[in-house]
Amino acid sequence: MITLTCLAVDDEPLALKQVCKFIEQTPFLKLSGSYSSAVEALKAIHEQSVDLIFLDIQMPDLTGIELARILDRGKKLSDPRIIFTTAYDQFALEGYRVDALDYLLKPFSYEEFLRAATKAKTYAERTQAPERTPSSSEVKATQTEDECLFLKVEYQLLRVAYDDIRYIQGLKDYVKVHLLSSNKPLLSLISMKALEEKLPTKRFMRIHRSYIISLDKIEAVSRGNVQIGNESIPVSNQYKDQFNELISRWTG
Repeated sequence: MITLTCLAVDDEPLALKQVCKFIEQTPFLKLSGSYSSAVEALKAIHEQSVDLIFLDIQMPDLTGIELARILDRGKKLSDPRIIFTTAYDQFALEGYRVDALDYLLKPFSYEEFLRAATKAKTYAERTQAPERTPSSSEVKATQTEDECLFLKVEYQLLRVAYDDIRYIQGLKDYVKVHLLSSNKPLLSLISMKALEEKLPTKRFMRIHRSYIISLDKIEAVSRGNVQIGNESIPVSNQYKDQFNELISRWTG
Protein backbone atom coordinates (compact mmCIF):
# COMPACT_ATOMS: atom_id res chain seq x y z
CA MET A 1 0.00 0.00 0.00
CA ILE A 2 1.23 3.48 -0.83
CA THR A 3 2.38 5.68 2.08
CA LEU A 4 2.36 9.47 1.88
CA THR A 5 4.94 11.45 3.84
CA CYS A 6 3.20 14.46 5.39
CA LEU A 7 3.89 17.78 7.05
CA ALA A 8 1.42 19.60 9.29
CA VAL A 9 1.67 23.40 9.38
CA ASP A 10 -0.46 25.57 11.69
CA ASP A 11 0.35 28.40 14.08
CA GLU A 12 -2.46 27.36 16.44
CA PRO A 13 -1.08 24.66 18.82
CA LEU A 14 -4.41 22.87 19.35
CA ALA A 15 -5.21 22.81 15.62
CA LEU A 16 -1.70 21.54 14.84
CA LYS A 17 -2.02 18.81 17.47
CA GLN A 18 -5.37 17.72 16.01
CA VAL A 19 -4.03 17.44 12.46
CA CYS A 20 -0.99 15.49 13.68
CA LYS A 21 -3.30 13.11 15.55
CA PHE A 22 -5.42 12.56 12.43
CA ILE A 23 -2.31 11.90 10.33
CA GLU A 24 -0.93 9.38 12.81
CA GLN A 25 -4.18 7.40 12.95
CA THR A 26 -4.42 7.15 9.14
CA PRO A 27 -2.61 3.99 7.93
CA PHE A 28 -1.41 5.39 4.59
CA LEU A 29 -0.06 8.66 6.04
CA LYS A 30 3.31 9.17 7.75
CA LEU A 31 3.96 12.33 9.77
CA SER A 32 7.40 13.67 8.89
CA GLY A 33 7.20 16.96 10.79
CA SER A 34 4.93 19.58 12.31
CA TYR A 35 5.55 23.32 12.18
CA SER A 36 3.97 26.45 13.60
CA SER A 37 5.54 28.60 10.87
CA ALA A 38 5.29 28.40 7.10
CA VAL A 39 8.89 29.67 6.88
CA GLU A 40 10.11 26.70 8.93
CA ALA A 41 8.00 24.36 6.83
CA LEU A 42 9.47 25.75 3.59
CA LYS A 43 12.98 24.98 4.82
CA ALA A 44 11.93 21.42 5.72
CA ILE A 45 10.30 20.91 2.32
CA HIS A 46 13.60 21.77 0.62
CA GLU A 47 15.55 19.40 2.87
CA GLN A 48 13.38 16.27 2.68
CA SER A 49 11.00 14.40 0.43
CA VAL A 50 7.38 15.35 1.16
CA ASP A 51 4.23 14.07 -0.55
CA LEU A 52 1.50 16.02 1.21
CA ILE A 53 1.18 19.19 3.31
CA PHE A 54 -1.75 19.98 5.59
CA LEU A 55 -1.43 23.75 5.57
CA ASP A 56 -3.14 26.51 7.55
CA ILE A 57 -3.69 29.80 5.71
CA GLN A 58 -3.73 32.62 8.26
CA MET A 59 -0.18 32.63 9.69
CA PRO A 60 2.32 35.40 10.50
CA ASP A 61 5.41 36.11 8.36
CA LEU A 62 4.33 33.85 5.49
CA THR A 63 0.72 32.79 4.92
CA GLY A 64 -0.30 29.38 3.65
CA ILE A 65 -1.40 30.90 0.34
CA GLU A 66 2.00 32.58 -0.09
CA LEU A 67 3.79 29.31 0.68
CA ALA A 68 1.58 27.51 -1.83
CA ARG A 69 2.40 30.10 -4.49
CA ILE A 70 6.12 29.55 -3.91
CA LEU A 71 5.71 25.79 -4.25
CA ASP A 72 3.43 26.18 -7.29
CA ARG A 73 6.15 27.82 -9.40
CA GLY A 74 7.53 25.25 -11.80
CA LYS A 75 5.49 22.50 -10.15
CA LYS A 76 6.20 18.91 -11.15
CA LEU A 77 4.06 15.84 -10.53
CA SER A 78 6.52 14.71 -7.84
CA ASP A 79 6.19 17.95 -5.84
CA PRO A 80 4.14 17.92 -2.61
CA ARG A 81 0.40 18.47 -2.85
CA ILE A 82 -1.45 20.76 -0.47
CA ILE A 83 -4.61 20.36 1.57
CA PHE A 84 -5.57 23.66 3.18
CA THR A 85 -6.92 23.69 6.74
CA THR A 86 -8.51 27.00 7.68
CA ALA A 87 -11.34 28.60 9.59
CA TYR A 88 -12.08 31.05 6.75
CA ASP A 89 -14.10 29.93 3.74
CA GLN A 90 -13.32 33.11 1.74
CA PHE A 91 -9.94 31.62 0.80
CA ALA A 92 -11.45 28.77 -1.22
CA LEU A 93 -10.96 30.54 -4.56
CA GLU A 94 -7.32 31.31 -3.77
CA GLY A 95 -6.83 27.68 -2.81
CA TYR A 96 -8.18 26.65 -6.18
CA ARG A 97 -5.85 29.05 -7.99
CA VAL A 98 -2.73 27.54 -6.42
CA ASP A 99 -3.92 24.05 -7.36
CA ALA A 100 -4.64 22.85 -3.83
CA LEU A 101 -5.86 19.27 -3.66
CA ASP A 102 -8.58 20.00 -1.12
CA TYR A 103 -9.84 22.54 1.40
CA LEU A 104 -10.81 21.59 4.95
CA LEU A 105 -12.85 24.15 6.88
CA LYS A 106 -12.20 24.17 10.64
CA PRO A 107 -13.44 22.59 12.75
CA PHE A 108 -13.43 19.42 10.65
CA SER A 109 -14.06 15.83 11.67
CA TYR A 110 -11.80 12.84 11.10
CA GLU A 111 -14.26 11.65 8.45
CA GLU A 112 -13.76 14.90 6.50
CA PHE A 113 -9.99 14.68 7.02
CA LEU A 114 -9.91 11.07 5.81
CA ARG A 115 -11.93 11.96 2.71
CA ALA A 116 -9.37 14.63 1.77
CA ALA A 117 -6.43 12.35 2.57
CA THR A 118 -7.92 9.59 0.44
CA LYS A 119 -8.14 12.02 -2.45
CA ALA A 120 -4.40 12.66 -2.02
CA LYS A 121 -3.74 8.91 -1.94
CA THR A 122 -5.73 8.37 -5.15
CA TYR A 123 -3.82 11.19 -6.83
CA ALA A 124 -0.48 9.70 -5.78
CA GLU A 125 -1.45 6.22 -7.01
CA ARG A 126 -2.31 7.64 -10.42
CA THR A 127 0.86 9.70 -10.80
CA GLN A 128 3.21 7.05 -9.40
CA ALA A 129 1.85 4.16 -11.45
CA PRO A 130 4.68 2.28 -13.27
CA GLU A 131 5.12 2.78 -16.98
CA ARG A 132 3.52 0.14 -19.17
CA THR A 133 2.72 -0.50 -22.78
CA PRO A 134 -0.50 1.32 -23.66
CA SER A 135 -3.48 -0.76 -24.69
CA SER A 136 -5.05 -0.46 -28.12
CA SER A 137 -7.91 1.60 -26.65
CA GLU A 138 -5.41 3.98 -25.06
CA VAL A 139 -3.54 4.32 -28.33
CA LYS A 140 -6.83 5.16 -30.03
CA ALA A 141 -7.58 7.74 -27.33
CA THR A 142 -4.17 9.34 -27.92
CA GLN A 143 -4.81 9.46 -31.63
CA THR A 144 -8.05 11.36 -31.04
CA GLU A 145 -6.67 13.90 -28.54
CA ASP A 146 -7.29 16.60 -31.12
CA GLU A 147 -11.02 15.92 -30.69
CA CYS A 148 -11.13 16.98 -27.06
CA LEU A 149 -9.60 19.16 -24.41
CA PHE A 150 -9.00 18.72 -20.70
CA LEU A 151 -10.52 21.22 -18.29
CA LYS A 152 -9.91 21.61 -14.59
CA VAL A 153 -13.30 21.37 -12.91
CA GLU A 154 -13.24 21.60 -9.11
CA TYR A 155 -10.19 19.47 -8.20
CA GLN A 156 -10.05 17.15 -11.19
CA LEU A 157 -9.25 17.22 -14.88
CA LEU A 158 -12.20 16.38 -17.10
CA ARG A 159 -11.99 15.27 -20.71
CA VAL A 160 -14.45 17.32 -22.77
CA ALA A 161 -15.17 16.35 -26.37
CA TYR A 162 -15.30 19.23 -28.82
CA ASP A 163 -18.47 17.74 -30.30
CA ASP A 164 -20.18 18.12 -26.92
CA ILE A 165 -19.48 21.85 -26.56
CA ARG A 166 -22.27 24.23 -27.59
CA TYR A 167 -20.75 27.51 -26.47
CA ILE A 168 -18.51 28.95 -23.77
CA GLN A 169 -19.38 31.89 -21.58
CA GLY A 170 -16.74 33.97 -19.82
CA LEU A 171 -17.25 35.19 -16.26
CA LYS A 172 -14.97 37.26 -14.04
CA ASP A 173 -12.63 34.47 -12.92
CA TYR A 174 -14.16 31.44 -14.60
CA VAL A 175 -15.65 30.14 -17.80
CA LYS A 176 -18.92 28.25 -18.17
CA VAL A 177 -18.78 25.50 -20.79
CA HIS A 178 -22.30 24.71 -22.02
CA LEU A 179 -22.68 21.15 -23.28
CA LEU A 180 -25.08 19.14 -25.38
CA SER A 181 -24.93 16.25 -22.93
CA SER A 182 -25.87 18.19 -19.79
CA ASN A 183 -28.14 21.01 -18.75
CA LYS A 184 -25.57 21.99 -16.12
CA PRO A 185 -22.54 23.84 -17.54
CA LEU A 186 -19.00 23.00 -16.46
CA LEU A 187 -17.36 25.71 -14.37
CA SER A 188 -13.59 26.00 -14.84
CA LEU A 189 -10.99 28.44 -13.55
CA ILE A 190 -9.36 29.55 -16.81
CA SER A 191 -9.36 32.81 -18.72
CA MET A 192 -11.24 33.17 -22.00
CA LYS A 193 -7.96 34.01 -23.74
CA ALA A 194 -6.21 30.88 -22.45
CA LEU A 195 -9.16 28.67 -23.38
CA GLU A 196 -9.48 30.26 -26.81
CA GLU A 197 -5.84 29.35 -27.51
CA LYS A 198 -6.58 25.69 -26.69
CA LEU A 199 -9.51 25.41 -29.12
CA PRO A 200 -9.15 24.61 -32.85
CA THR A 201 -9.98 27.70 -34.93
CA LYS A 202 -11.74 25.57 -37.55
CA ARG A 203 -14.34 24.53 -34.99
CA PHE A 204 -14.67 27.46 -32.59
CA MET A 205 -14.80 31.23 -32.85
CA ARG A 206 -14.85 34.02 -30.33
CA ILE A 207 -17.66 36.41 -31.24
CA HIS A 208 -17.82 38.48 -28.07
CA ARG A 209 -15.65 39.33 -25.10
CA SER A 210 -17.79 36.90 -23.10
CA TYR A 211 -18.61 34.21 -25.69
CA ILE A 212 -16.87 31.54 -27.75
CA ILE A 213 -19.19 29.47 -29.93
CA SER A 214 -18.97 26.07 -31.56
CA LEU A 215 -19.42 26.79 -35.27
CA ASP A 216 -21.21 23.55 -36.08
CA LYS A 217 -23.83 24.26 -33.37
CA ILE A 218 -25.05 27.47 -35.05
CA GLU A 219 -28.72 27.07 -35.98
CA ALA A 220 -29.40 30.58 -37.29
CA VAL A 221 -27.69 33.93 -37.82
CA SER A 222 -29.58 37.20 -37.55
CA ARG A 223 -28.44 40.77 -37.44
CA GLY A 224 -25.81 40.90 -34.72
CA ASN A 225 -26.80 37.58 -33.10
CA VAL A 226 -26.16 33.87 -33.37
CA GLN A 227 -28.78 31.30 -32.38
CA ILE A 228 -27.55 28.13 -30.62
CA GLY A 229 -30.43 26.10 -29.23
CA ASN A 230 -32.56 28.44 -27.14
CA GLU A 231 -29.73 30.93 -26.68
CA SER A 232 -29.33 34.09 -28.72
CA ILE A 233 -25.67 35.10 -28.46
CA PRO A 234 -24.54 38.60 -29.50
CA VAL A 235 -21.69 39.28 -31.95
CA SER A 236 -19.78 42.30 -30.67
CA ASN A 237 -18.27 44.96 -32.94
CA GLN A 238 -14.76 43.79 -32.04
CA TYR A 239 -15.37 40.39 -33.66
CA LYS A 240 -17.98 41.32 -36.27
CA ASP A 241 -15.64 41.56 -39.29
CA GLN A 242 -14.09 38.17 -38.62
CA PHE A 243 -17.51 36.58 -38.14
CA ASN A 244 -18.98 38.21 -41.26
CA GLU A 245 -16.05 36.94 -43.29
CA LEU A 246 -16.84 33.41 -42.10
CA ILE A 247 -20.51 33.79 -43.02
CA SER A 248 -19.51 35.08 -46.47
CA ARG A 249 -17.45 31.93 -47.07
CA TRP A 250 -20.39 29.77 -45.99
CA THR A 251 -22.83 31.53 -48.30
CA GLY A 252 -20.40 31.56 -51.24
